[in-house]
Amino acid sequence: MPQGYVAPNPVAYPWQWLWDSCFHVLVWQALGDADRARRELAGLFGPQASSGFVPHVNYVRDPEVHADLWGRSGGSSITQPPMYGHAVATLVRAGAPPADGVVAAASAGIRFLLGQRARDPSGLLLLCHPWESGADDSPRWDGYCPGGFDPERWRAEKSRLVTTIRADGDGSPVSNPAFPVASVAFNALVAFNARELASVMGDAAMDAAADELTRALAARWDGDLGTWVDAGPAADGSGRCRTAEALLPLLVDREPVRVACVLAQLEDPTAHGGPAGPTGVHRAEPVFDPTGYWRGPVWPQLAYLLVLAVGHHDPAAADRLAAATVAGAWTSGLAEYWHPDTGVGMGAVPQAWAGLSLVLRDAMGDAGHPTRCPAGG
Repeated sequence: MPQGYVAPNPVAYPWQWLWDSCFHVLVWQALGDADRARRELAGLFGPQASSGFVPHVNYVRDPEVHADLWGRSGGSSITQPPMYGHAVATLVRAGAPPADGVVAAASAGIRFLLGQRARDPSGLLLLCHPWESGADDSPRWDGYCPGGFDPERWRAEKSRLVTTIRADGDGSPVSNPAFPVASVAFNALVAFNARELASVMGDAAMDAAADELTRALAARWDGDLGTWVDAGPAADGSGRCRTAEALLPLLVDREPVRVACVLAQLEDPTAHGGPAGPTGVHRAEPVFDPTGYWRGPVWPQLAYLLVLAVGHHDPAAADRLAAATVAGAWTSGLAEYWHPDTGVGMGAVPQAWAGLSLVLRDAMGDAGHPTRCPAGG
């Protein structure tokens, strides 16, 4: 696009989404187009606030299109997982450093979260809206849907939750008393991206802040469930649901017992294992539905992150997980998400972040490069 970004899907998702664009940067780099990677990364900071807050959507093509919803023009009033830390580090390690000002903008974005976002007593950062997690309809939010989860009721509730966000002086979101969720997934991604950025900046303070979050995450592990549990009012309810995003603390956790438990689940066909990639919800959960939105399909961005996490501990297992995900992506037609057993694509087809399968394919060791899901489809 002339605006400098790839629309996730030109019909369903025409705007620039924060973490989508960060994943696009990785795909452009894998394709050998560092200039496009730099341009996409720089563009997502266009609506960044003076506080450092980075909106989750950049409406660069039509800055006023949803200003009535968000109360600001140019971008939304919530954020998303700050995957720009990983994107910056990837470009720097590849010898293709970002454009001038991008590293400083990324640092400001993560510092806003670490320093200004409200925290739960557990020490974890609080979400301001379920959309900030990237896992819009995760079963982990079911306890916050009036009357129990229903897609239409939850859609209405998500709209209402936009109105209860509390912001600082420049409109940057800091808390939401109507959704006091300390998501282990979101916190894991903040810690991971802070570490990634600190590693190329030599920022000891940011690295220490990431370590602090990592320690808080460790306290949320439930050995009986084999997952990390969100903090907040739903900690004894839906916040315990075994989902793929709740395993993302593996990106920063190195404790052997927890690592072994998660790795086993990702390969177990009765847990998260699947021939087309890791299920979005544990198969033993009552809400598991391999065709339901955020109820069980493979999400390529989560699969990519889990492959990264597994690779720290067991490269061969990471290759197997990557191979299954690549097979599913190819079979799905590079879909937004897909069935974990058949690879049948769902949501928007194609969806640009499914291009992460190229990154995974190129990173695989001896696991091979399958082009079809073993289960067909």
